[in-house]
Amino acid sequence: MQCVWWSNDFCARHQLVVTPYRTVCYTNLRHSRRFDMANQKSPLRRGWALNVKSAMLHVIALAQYALTHTRGWAATSPGNQVRFRSEIERLNQQITLLQEELRIKNARLRRIAPNKRPHYSPVERMAILELRAARGWSNRQVANTFLVSAATIRGWMKRLDDQGPNALVQVREPVNKFPEFVRHAVQRLKILCPTLGKVKIAQVLCRAGLHMGATTVGRILKEFPQPTPNETKVSSGPVVSAKKPNEVWHVDLTIVPTGGGLWAPWLYFALPQCWPFCWWIAVVVDHYSRRAMEFAVFAKRPQSIAVRTFLGNTIARIGATPRYIICDKDRIFWCDGFKRWCQHKSIGVRYGAAGKHGSIAVVERFIKSLKNEHTRRILVPQRRATFRKQLHSFTAWYNEHRPHTMLDGATPNEVYFNLKPANQYPRIEPRKHWPRSSPCARPRTLIAGQPGDRFIISVDFHDSRRHLPIVSLKHAA
Repeated sequence: MQCVWWSNDFCARHQLVVTPYRTVCYTNLRHSRRFDMANQKSPLRRGWALNVKSAMLHVIALAQYALTHTRGWAATSPGNQVRFRSEIERLNQQITLLQEELRIKNARLRRIAPNKRPHYSPVERMAILELRAARGWSNRQVANTFLVSAATIRGWMKRLDDQGPNALVQVREPVNKFPEFVRHAVQRLKILCPTLGKVKIAQVLCRAGLHMGATTVGRILKEFPQPTPNETKVSSGPVVSAKKPNEVWHVDLTIVPTGGGLWAPWLYFALPQCWPFCWWIAVVVDHYSRRAMEFAVFAKRPQSIAVRTFLGNTIARIGATPRYIICDKDRIFWCDGFKRWCQHKSIGVRYGAAGKHGSIAVVERFIKSLKNEHTRRILVPQRRATFRKQLHSFTAWYNEHRPHTMLDGATPNEVYFNLKPANQYPRIEPRKHWPRSSPCARPRTLIAGQPGDRFIISVDFHDSRRHLPIVSLKHAA
């Protein structure tokens, strides 16, 4: 299967016109040719019926290829109506694909006999009834959605107020010395921010004034488990020490697909790694503070001179030149032009080990956070200005509000600007009989107010993006 794309410039140069009646007229100064595509008959390949399923995958992938290309044109259109209609159509397609995923999963569960299907836990039954109240569903609608009988839903409603450990419908009960509202705050934070692990939740609450150990948070979350991405250990590689900000910078490139991925069923089993199928991003991370200094967005793989221009603009904006730049041995950095540029700027270049994962672990970890916590949770825009706004939102939230494990729970901005970390201010102690002189989870600080004070957890979102939480605690009246 071969597909040829004709650009507008090509059509204008060769006087190529596509009429509404599927007739293509091709003329130039030398010859004239006319043919009707509607009357053309392409012979079918022998044994074509044996390749129908493979052809279906190719057709669907080719249609996605064409849609992505068209949406890229619409995203850069000067007309607001064209851009809005393209975005609406893109969101509608995403909804349709999600509905198809649910249909496939439900079809698999329906093939299991009703008496052999796994039962919902008491907490899940309560969550189903809460969803029913929010959606206004009838018993039959709830039963069809969650693959149970209407009589089962009626039984849950009749026994809704049962008490005790054997109640059919239950809410979460406390299992440690902290009050129930503390456990509810932790679990609610996990629901609102599913990307946060137990260590990150402990650090976020610590910055807000509630000091809890990571193991305590883990015990609370075990009662209401949430799917979390698998964390793989990364080899640290050679360590480069930095004693102050802007002394060592890390630089690297990555790609962010505008769709769900870059796979295609034809050779080379991948879509072109360029716009409108993906964006290329260059990032600079400060080693000492782990602060994201700057980024640049490219439509295709940038050349070395483009990366050098980006680094020069970053140095001019920051007003400081690093002593060292750490990067990999990509041809963009492993070239005479980049080395001469660094020598002219009096910058030393350190290269990571070739073929070893983790040799530039600092910037790789930032890129992993960027993708897991941001780009994979949004529909990546195909308009460069919109995508840059998305990246600006994440970097601002990352530098200002996201605690960093290697910084003992401080944020990159607090370390970069030498500010007192928020987790070292006086804390809230919700345990009423907790002695004031007894230590708390690290970092150990004084108590603000009296032991046993109640609080309300407040979760705000940076730029109204629900995957970028800002957590604070307020004393209850």
